[in-house]
Amino acid sequence: MQNFRAVFISDVHLGSKDCQAGYLLSFLQQCQSPKIYLLGDIVDFWAMKKQVHWGEPANQLLKLLLEKAEQGVEVIYVPGNHDEAFRHYAGKNFGHIQVQLRASHTTLLGKKLLLVHGDEFDKDVNFGAMHAWLGDTLYDFLLFLNRWYNRARRITGGHYFSLAGYIKSKVPGAQQAIGRYRDAVVAKAKRAGFDGVVCGHIHHPEIRLQDGIIYCNDGDWIDNCTALTEQMDGTLALYQWTEQAAQIASLSLQSVPEQPKAA
Repeated sequence: MQNFRAVFISDVHLGSKDCQAGYLLSFLQQCQSPKIYLLGDIVDFWAMKKQVHWGEPANQLLKLLLEKAEQGVEVIYVPGNHDEAFRHYAGKNFGHIQVQLRASHTTLLGKKLLLVHGDEFDKDVNFGAMHAWLGDTLYDFLLFLNRWYNRARRITGGHYFSLAGYIKSKVPGAQQAIGRYRDAVVAKAKRAGFDGVVCGHIHHPEIRLQDGIIYCNDGDWIDNCTALTEQMDGTLALYQWTEQAAQIASLSLQSVPEQPKAA
């Protein structure tokens, strides 16, 4: 059992064919934290309009989150674009899960983090309608490759590998879009007087210090299977959780300068 001060999760996409709910369920069963932040696209209403893929791991995952909230864990849900219907319930609770349009978290070392899903920054990334359509189409194809590649790996006794994530990391256009998104998110946090920001949306797990701002993207549970955590010593760390658990990135906040507060 691993203990954290906070856990940040987004882009689970429950109800879609590529959702890796079983891995997330395993992660949450093996960690304890007084705070869990669900930063959007937890349920994928867009995918379910076409076809519903909802297995027992999805049921168990929702049950576990509700149980943790009932037992005193502070569970805050910031809806994204795929579950934007929940934005109408901001300020209300589902069970003991709090729904908010955006949230904030203060780390052990007093760093204040803005918490958003991130779809509000699409306008800063979009290269036009054709590029957006092409990007969505190519990502769907990558997920198709990822799905069948990992089925083959399981048959031969191999562990999960994010083929989609690997291919995206090699595509210059994808890296350019990720950079524009990161710039927009960091600029927003800086204008608002936060020390950092945690987001999701683009399915690209990352921790870095940019322009004096802590930038964290907690990734997704479609192809990367990652969660962001605040360790008990205040360090921020990304975990990838499949058949094998691994810490893939971390950032100590000891030397991060405090941002001037907004008026």
